[in-house]
Amino acid sequence: MRPRSLPLPLGALLFLGLGAFGTAQAPRFQSGFTSTRDRVWIGPQYWANPMEGWRIQKGRLEAAQAKANLNVHLLTCSLGSKPAPFEVSVQVELLEKGRNPGSAGFRVGAKAEIPDYRAAALRGKGLDCGITTEGVLFLGRRVEKSSGSPFVSGRLRLRGTPAGKGVYKLELALLDPEKEEVRASLTREDVPAADLEGGLALVINRPLPAPPRRGKRRRRPWKGARFAFHDWIVRGGKVEIHPERAFGPILWAMHTLSDSRGPEGYVLKMTAQMPPMGEKDSHTVALQAMKEGKWVDLGKARIHPDARTATFRVARWEQTKDVPYRLVYKNTGKNGREKTFFYQGVVRKDPAGRRPLVLAAFTGNSDPVFPNLEIVRNVSALDPDVLFFSGDQIYEGVGGYGIIRRPADLSILNYLRKWYLFGWAFGDLMKDRVTICLPDDHDVYQGNLWGEGGIDCHGIRNHPRGGYAQPVKMVNVVHRTQTSHHPDLYDPTPAARGITVYYGDMVYGRVSFAMVGDREFKSGPAGKVDTGRGRPDWVLDPRIDVKALDKPGLKLLGDRQLRFLREWGKDWRGADMKVLLSETIFCNLANYHGGAQVFVKADLDSGGWPQSGRNRALDAMRRCFAFHVAGDQHLASLVWHGIDAFRDACWSFCVPSICNFYPRSWKPDVEGRPVKNRPAPGLPNTGDYLDGLGNKISVYAVANPKKKRRPGRVSSAADKSSGFGLVRLDVKNQTIRVECYRLDADLAHPKPGDQFTGWPRTISMFQNYGREAKAWLPEVRVTGLDSFVVQ
Repeated sequence: MRPRSLPLPLGALLFLGLGAFGTAQAPRFQSGFTSTRDRVWIGPQYWANPMEGWRIQKGRLEAAQAKANLNVHLLTCSLGSKPAPFEVSVQVELLEKGRNPGSAGFRVGAKAEIPDYRAAALRGKGLDCGITTEGVLFLGRRVEKSSGSPFVSGRLRLRGTPAGKGVYKLELALLDPEKEEVRASLTREDVPAADLEGGLALVINRPLPAPPRRGKRRRRPWKGARFAFHDWIVRGGKVEIHPERAFGPILWAMHTLSDSRGPEGYVLKMTAQMPPMGEKDSHTVALQAMKEGKWVDLGKARIHPDARTATFRVARWEQTKDVPYRLVYKNTGKNGREKTFFYQGVVRKDPAGRRPLVLAAFTGNSDPVFPNLEIVRNVSALDPDVLFFSGDQIYEGVGGYGIIRRPADLSILNYLRKWYLFGWAFGDLMKDRVTICLPDDHDVYQGNLWGEGGIDCHGIRNHPRGGYAQPVKMVNVVHRTQTSHHPDLYDPTPAARGITVYYGDMVYGRVSFAMVGDREFKSGPAGKVDTGRGRPDWVLDPRIDVKALDKPGLKLLGDRQLRFLREWGKDWRGADMKVLLSETIFCNLANYHGGAQVFVKADLDSGGWPQSGRNRALDAMRRCFAFHVAGDQHLASLVWHGIDAFRDACWSFCVPSICNFYPRSWKPDVEGRPVKNRPAPGLPNTGDYLDGLGNKISVYAVANPKKKRRPGRVSSAADKSSGFGLVRLDVKNQTIRVECYRLDADLAHPKPGDQFTGWPRTISMFQNYGREAKAWLPEVRVTGLDSFVVQ
């Protein structure tokens, strides 16, 4: 179609106006691989899938693996909606030909269902074009042309020009690597312009339909080709520049601020997360704070060689005002040029005495809704003081491309890429807020974790017997990346085999928080108790006596964590309230599992087993009126626990999963179980019950998933009861308000139904000790003190 006012097609005029990609047109982007030192991490402009599948080697970008659909996305450039020409080109060299067909080329117009460039970089689809190892040029899946000889090296160039309203002409050419002469070319005239809008990437071994399986014979692992790239150039009027999308080299930071209750005053702990830099890159990061209008050095920290973290500890921090900070990383490239990178945030003043402290809590960060736009937007609107991530910050399958268990160094790189997705999504929230992060089972690549104090379970299949399946080095990297910014530990003595621990406390906003790992010391069930047929952690037979599963010697928190809890409960210095933070709540509040909603009478992979260990933990908590916040169970709930009688212990809030891929339910009403003392407003499945393990629980709210799910990633996850929790801790009135928000809420425009049914609810701190008095001690009178503790 020709516009009436133009004698030539619009595309021709625009193309000629830009000089037809002549030498006068400067690139909008040109890669700098030749000045980058050898390393795994490519640079801040790129996202590699997977990270361990790529490397910078001898001034080139090389594929270290030969898997299908390996790709590197360019974060700082994209193709916009402007009807203008563009050109993408790169030098390509074949390194290794595989047993399966291989290819190298471009992906243009990369986009994903979630409308964000990070989602597009992770799983975006677009138009793939390039050349195969056999020398066949392709534009999409259906247009191919042989170049006449197998491919060894050359320059690939893709040119796009508008060819009418909403349509583009694409020309893919293979050029001689030295003379830049066209050796072969392929053209498409009918490409919809909308298909080209989006991200740009280099791709090897383009996705192809899987061949049909023949019989039951196992196929050999798929292996394509390996290629090297350099001199990647992007130019043209359609190209949009996004420097703000660069990610790294300081990826993000987490910090805590805690009253030491001693001469050091408030202590700031901060960890900067870095990528895998090269041996000859700089290995230190500096921390600066803004004081009286000037940046003041607070110290330098060396980057940990495995975890790639740099941790700072600053005593006597000024906690009465907001203090801007920045992390500084200086690095010199192969060309001798030094670059300085900054990452900025604010350490907020302690909210004590001004208003209730607000805690936002999360669990279960699967990646279908990455980068979690709804969660980030809604949490920003609520503006909490503290962020608490209770576990499963990553799952084994996050980001695709499988998991690597051994060797340890490669397993660590595999984990770090998944972990970087967490920071990429939540970094803007964490940089200005105190953050607590507790690793759970999936973080260390186990579906369930029965840590047994750090012993070796000798392979993932044996994990129900107790212990860790991953190498110690990898487990400790998980602990360091997620917890090294926490306040100093109560007892840092490592567990068995040198596996690090992470339990301790934090005093902030006159709230004393205890952080425990309820999986690190827990006993494994296999070989210790008989749960009948099937999985050793599930009781499926209703005739099994669950009381017999509670045997002497079995542990939940472990002796050293229980000692810590008892000491923590006695120490009220600087605090007016106490909150326990752990991976999961201390009961078994889920009796239907998974998409098929399989009935499970009792689940030992819960905080309800072993029962005696659960009771010991609750007893230590109720002595100090501690409220419990946790996650893990894939089911939001609000429960008042009982030990000897209903409601004689503390309350717990299990927050919903960020993205619930494995829904669970609590539906005693469906089973016709009798209920007593159903609390107002009389919601289904609430009241006094025995959980699957015989523990006394009083359920006040539960967020069961919907039976039918709407299409779309966000809607489907929301219908599985995804979301987050919020707790408002009013230390002045000693009340606790519990809120629970749906994933698809829009808190910039609040409305009824944003929270799950049964929330919000406010309780008194003193309800966390529900035991009735049997006798009374003599009266104690205290004068001259505003507050006091009597033991």
